[in-house]
Amino acid sequence: MAMFLMILTMSVFCFAVACVAFGAATREEQDVQVARPVARPAMHLSLTQPRFFADAAEASLAASAGPQQVPLEVLLLQIDRHVRLEQAAAESFLEAPTAASLHSRTTSPLVH
Repeated sequence: MAMFLMILTMSVFCFAVACVAFGAATREEQDVQVARPVARPAMHLSLTQPRFFADAAEASLAASAGPQQVPLEVLLLQIDRHVRLEQAAAESFLEAPTAASLHSRTTSPLVH
């Protein structure tokens, strides 16, 4: 019983300390906001690179080449081939699971 009362007392004390700390932290933020309104700078997005993960050289090559139209059927065939190669790799792993077959690369051209 004494241990229960000690744990209860410590829990109430910790809760009170947390409430005081939270109140102090939020009160300071409100005081700063009331004392002087902060003017927000205008959000300006710079679009220097057209793609996020591309190097500058690749981006300039892509921009100079212009948009290339690839037929939809060609893209669908490449995706279908990639899916079939990945499924074949998964099936071969399930037949004989080894660490080497788990980390082996597929022959799909879509995998980097």
